[in-house]
Amino acid sequence: MAYVINNDCISCGACEPECPVDAISEGDGIYVIDGSLCIDCGACADVCPVDAPQPE
Repeated sequence: MAYVINNDCISCGACEPECPVDAISEGDGIYVIDGSLCIDCGACADVCPVDAPQPE
């Protein structure tokens, strides 16, 4: 199960460097996770100040 970033994202960028497989990129207004690359590790959720990354 991949993680997804919901609309609570504030585009702070804290999650992107934490992803061990580079599945996170800056989207249109919020960051996005490529579900085909995500390994469901939760590293992004651990550093997000607004809990935007959630299990899909």
